[in-house]
Amino acid sequence: MTADEVRAAVDRVRGRIADAGGDADGITLVAVTKGHGPDVVDAALAAGLVDLGESYAQELLAKANDAARYHFIGRLQRNKVRSIAHLVHLWQSVDRLVLAAEIAARAPAARVLVQVNLTDDPERGGASPPHVAGLVEGARDLGLDVAGLMAVGPPGGPEAARDGFAEVVRLADQLGLPERSLGMSDDLEVAVQAGATIVRVGTALFGARPRFDQGGVGN
Repeated sequence: MTADEVRAAVDRVRGRIADAGGDADGITLVAVTKGHGPDVVDAALAAGLVDLGESYAQELLAKANDAARYHFIGRLQRNKVRSIAHLVHLWQSVDRLVLAAEIAARAPAARVLVQVNLTDDPERGGASPPHVAGLVEGARDLGLDVAGLMAVGPPGGPEAARDGFAEVVRLADQLGLPERSLGMSDDLEVAVQAGATIVRVGTALFGARPRFDQGGVGN
């Protein structure tokens, strides 16, 4: 993609945010470059995007650019934390205390979000809502800067995410957490209406995601 194509896509996404009643300038747009090559990262940066999202440690290492603020948004193995600790601006998917402890050891006082699981499927990652407050407290005790909560919408389309996103916002309010990372390309409007302060958008910016060659090394 070219920078002009990305700029046009950004305008469309910000238009969707505004049409949903959100502040298009106040909501942080995280451009999800996972699965795409370094050329997309270059185009995104040239288009004025700064906050980029990656889900795999090896991809982040392969494509790291000093001009970006990287958000780690995928499920993370503890043994990968050390290799990317110097690159991550915001850890968005802290879902267990042992991971929080590893981040605290490798990146003291790091800024993090606690991930909430809105399903009964443990493979989707995140803490169940009743355990979120305890995880937030534990991460803070480790010295981490817990800025907010993050969630991925459950299967079933945008409307299936509405109640869950509202629950995340209520939890964040109860815990005094200002950031709520909710919504992706398909359920962006529902997330904005629920009160998202961060949205994570890939397909709506860059099109279908190819398989980026990580040199045969997985996350």
